[in-house]
Amino acid sequence: MTDRMPHFPAGFAWGTATSSYQIEGSPHADGKGASIWDTFSHRPGTIATGETGDVACDHYNRWSDDLDLLPQLGCNAYRFSLSWPRILPEGTGHVESRGLDFYDRLVDGLLARGIAAFPTLYHWDLPQVLQDAGGWYERSTAEAFAEYARVVAERIGDRVSAFVTLNEPGIHTSLGHVLGVHAPGATDLERAYWVIHHQLLGHGLAVRAIHETADKPAGLTNNLAPILALDPSSREDILAADRMDLLFNRQYLDPVLLGRNPADVEATYGPTALQVVREGDAQIIGTRMDFLGVNYYNPQWVTAGAPDNPLGFEIAPPPKDLPRSAFGWPVVPESLTDLLLRLRADYTRALPPIYVLENGTSWPDMHDRFRIDYLDAHVRSVAHAMAEGVDIRGYFCWSLMDNFEWAEGTSQRFGLVHVDFMTQQRTVRDSGRWFADLAAGLLG
Repeated sequence: MTDRMPHFPAGFAWGTATSSYQIEGSPHADGKGASIWDTFSHRPGTIATGETGDVACDHYNRWSDDLDLLPQLGCNAYRFSLSWPRILPEGTGHVESRGLDFYDRLVDGLLARGIAAFPTLYHWDLPQVLQDAGGWYERSTAEAFAEYARVVAERIGDRVSAFVTLNEPGIHTSLGHVLGVHAPGATDLERAYWVIHHQLLGHGLAVRAIHETADKPAGLTNNLAPILALDPSSREDILAADRMDLLFNRQYLDPVLLGRNPADVEATYGPTALQVVREGDAQIIGTRMDFLGVNYYNPQWVTAGAPDNPLGFEIAPPPKDLPRSAFGWPVVPESLTDLLLRLRADYTRALPPIYVLENGTSWPDMHDRFRIDYLDAHVRSVAHAMAEGVDIRGYFCWSLMDNFEWAEGTSQRFGLVHVDFMTQQRTVRDSGRWFADLAAGLLG
């Protein structure tokens, strides 16, 4: 560190994050039903490495040892996700008690280690049976999600710090339902808004269920990013950036924070897309959240592209002089400060407290100076935003350990802890020790 960072306030959540499909394995254990990722990863050609998540980190069997890693990393909080089909194998109705028991033990294990629990209800592993019935294209999935939220809140709501309803509905929509490179593998641009609307409707219903059942804080988290015109002097590129900003950021933020869609949504999708909206939906979606989660990795550059491009923009490569992660993502930590300040400016009194619920980088080395430098710069960006008055309550590094990184399999490694997927041995990286040392200075 080149200069001293200020102390974070008392109660600041300092943790790491994971998701169920990426680490748990055991896809058929204890009555678990199939998820869309169980199905998708077994289709030939869908995963770059030819792997599936059937084993992943074997966390379902090794959870206690994995929780022991958290104090070693200086964590006082842990964000994890629950597998919907592990708890409700058919998506609704029958509750599999053995699945709930697993998460019950997990929460108790966290508390025994002095770690606050931040469970996420949906990190993309929809029960396959609900997908077969239409998935997020159907309103019934939003209603089923509220039922699932209530079941979980009744069981563990007395011991968790906060519930995250949805993880990155924007990425789930774009990669899973438009580009088809994530589960469920759909390529249906015309009905993409249906997926967005029903996810957000499910979120609002889930927040109400959590508040009624457990009276605990609830909010969602989305992957947000500044959208930059490749040529800031070009009117066409500026308009393209504004259009992508709508699709990437505003169409998820405005409904949950302001209780309404951005004005340009109907022009973007057309009246047919909006036929799924019913009277009263905006009020449900806009149910007051207790916090907003921000997942940040990098900004995006766009250009106007070809005139016949249906999106009205094309994603452009980032400037060549920027450092890149092993994933090829550019490293621009100051954009995180810009994003956090923009949220405060655009949403003012509607903006609840913020948690940075994901931030991290892929780098394979055990002696991972690249990751240390990345995290140092981004934690500083959070501190800068806080110094400017943004109410930020926590920071979570993605990820606790190397995992099954979706369509990339195990080829991309985000973990503070290295995982040997042949032996399942865990080894704390240099960045993990640095993360603990930083926590001792920031939170001590």
